[in-house]
Amino acid sequence: MALAMASTALAAPAFAAPAAENYAAMGDSYASGVGTREYFDDSGDCKRSPKAYAQLWADSHDVSSFAFVACSGAVTDDVNSGQLDQLSADTTLVTISIGGNDIGFSSVIRDCLLGTDSSCDSAVSAGEEKARNELPGKLDTTYANIRQAAPNAKVVVVGYPRINEMGSCGIPGYTEAKRQRINEGADVLAEVIADRAAAAGFTYADTRDAFAGHGVCASDEWINGPSNPLIESFHPDVDGHAKAFLPVLNDITG
Repeated sequence: MALAMASTALAAPAFAAPAAENYAAMGDSYASGVGTREYFDDSGDCKRSPKAYAQLWADSHDVSSFAFVACSGAVTDDVNSGQLDQLSADTTLVTISIGGNDIGFSSVIRDCLLGTDSSCDSAVSAGEEKARNELPGKLDTTYANIRQAAPNAKVVVVGYPRINEMGSCGIPGYTEAKRQRINEGADVLAEVIADRAAAAGFTYADTRDAFAGHGVCASDEWINGPSNPLIESFHPDVDGHAKAFLPVLNDITG
């Protein structure tokens, strides 16, 4: 009996180690790491950062290959024309942050900083209209292209945070009304992106709660306010990527 049991134990298959990921990180400046103020020299105007959540995830996981193709300023058309070629049937994980530039993120922020409460409201409303009426089709096309190019990958759509906190703020003219209106626009954008991600069978990573209390005008900001150089403005900093984006992504991927 003892010999039989020993033989059975010896014959039992060993558990296979988890396979290393073939990871591709796509999208715009929120994915590339603009706001962290440190960029890979060879990334040029795309401003891909060693402190971006995608690079942090790759550095802390078993990764066989890592294609970091997110690029500052990208819209959905840029993903479809210039980022998909890094995907294949071997890709096992894709993350993407996209859609903010399609609805005019930078112009909304500019109009709210420089204009009146009323002009800010109008700018956000225009962005919301694009989010509801134009962005869904663009996301559907982009997500379908990602699935076609990476048929075996888990795809995580990383959402945008609410940018602002209420209360006192040292930014001249950046009223609570403006900050609240921008946050409302961020909620509309999140709803649209989450809906289309679900329709595509992708996982939506909602980052709004992770950034709560750490937006622009907080005592401990994880999102830059107006900055020099200007491109760093209203983008998550190193803490935003390490303490908000990365934990949310880790909760989904393990």
